[in-house]
Amino acid sequence: MTPMLPRPLDPLRSFKLKVSLIVGIVLVLASVVFWIGAGWQFRYTLLAALVVSLAATQFVAHGMTSPLREMTSAATAMARGDYSTRVAATSRDEVGKLAVAFNTMAGDLEAAEKYRRELIGNVAHELKTPIAALRAVLENMVDGVTEADPERLSVALRQTERLGDLVSELLDLSRVEGGVLTIAPEEFPVRQFLEDATDAHRDRVSILVSPEEATVVADRSRMTQVITNLVDNAIRHSQPSTAVTLRAHRTDEAFVFDVLDEGPGIAPADRRAVFDRFTRGGSTDGGTGLGLSIARWATELHGGTIEVLDSEVGCHIRVAIPEH
Repeated sequence: MTPMLPRPLDPLRSFKLKVSLIVGIVLVLASVVFWIGAGWQFRYTLLAALVVSLAATQFVAHGMTSPLREMTSAATAMARGDYSTRVAATSRDEVGKLAVAFNTMAGDLEAAEKYRRELIGNVAHELKTPIAALRAVLENMVDGVTEADPERLSVALRQTERLGDLVSELLDLSRVEGGVLTIAPEEFPVRQFLEDATDAHRDRVSILVSPEEATVVADRSRMTQVITNLVDNAIRHSQPSTAVTLRAHRTDEAFVFDVLDEGPGIAPADRRAVFDRFTRGGSTDGGTGLGLSIARWATELHGGTIEVLDSEVGCHIRVAIPEH
């Protein structure tokens, strides 16, 4: 690795002051050389003054424009889609401030690109389940397995409505980064809400609400995302013969939803990372690893928390929504 040469002008906060200082140093050195070489032939004195001046300029001005060259290289890399390059910003003048601003911009662009890719993954993940359910209903009707009676059509209608809701809700993700996304809290009965949210898995989910007539104030559509993703995740990682337990109760400061399954569980070392996007905790079931991330996003939108708790068997995930 090449050692970094000294940058004596970095502490100065003005680029114009640096230029003025360089000009002054060059004039002084040239004058000194002319004074020392007063008895020399003029051409030798002039050559010596030029060499000394150029050497002094290279030493004193070292690093003044290197951030500009680095920014040019980084901008070229950005045009190719690489937003990881950063510029060394050691000086305190206008060029140094420009380098800091450039690094901030590069970081924002990198985050925006990552967010765009994750948004596409979120949309694909969330739309997959209702599309599959709707397709199954329609195929059964077309094949004559089931009749197009009001009950079957109502199932198809619910899946279509869910598709519309998911499109609207997932597109709201683009507004999260700007901090302008809001929720629409309302009071609703917890048991009916949980039954509606888990209707597709009614034969696998056991619902326990205490007290039975409990209500909660939250954004119902966002909370549906939370419960649906947690239950889907629990069922996907459990044996078909086992049940998933969904408990809901009120504590002193929050309303708590617990999702418990009898699957392999989550190792303590993976419990924080499992809520990150595209983290599947070693799962090979083909999932995208977005369900828990979306559940965390919707929970935090309420000012709540989501965490994996210790459990003797399987996995235990708790969502706590504060009651204001």
